[in-house]
Amino acid sequence: MAKTSRKVIANNKKALHDYSIEERYEAGIVLTGTEIKSIRKGSCSIKESYAKITNKGELVVTGMHIAPYEQGNRFNVDPLRVRTLLMHKKEINKLYGTIKTQQGLTLIPLTVYLDEHGRCKVELGLARGKKNYDKREAEAKRDAERKMDKAIKASRNR
Repeated sequence: MAKTSRKVIANNKKALHDYSIEERYEAGIVLTGTEIKSIRKGSCSIKESYAKITNKGELVVTGMHIAPYEQGNRFNVDPLRVRTLLMHKKEINKLYGTIKTQQGLTLIPLTVYLDEHGRCKVELGLARGKKNYDKREAEAKRDAERKMDKAIKASRNR
């Protein structure tokens, strides 16, 4: 099986710190011509963004910043506009049911990337917020692993 190549445009590291990710989904995104050109240049931020399902049953992402394309002049659109995400209706309905029945779940964009065909995709995470003590515990665990790796590396170099 061939490995799919993808060019990551934006990562949401803050989401991985603030939330524990339970499931991951892939969705396409509806963009204008100048927006996709700007994304291909790497001018995209998903730091403060989130996804939601509207009353009409559409999946949208809010707060995603795509910088205006320099040569776009009048074709540029609002950098923070609400953008529609593309998923199958069954997947959207399943997500809606999961979010409504389980308290404290939210949809967070984790990465924006270009797939092997040049199409822009968004990886969504079904996430549950972490408490402060969970964040400290995860950070302490990472620090301990770093120290162990450093000690192992130092012992090999002797």
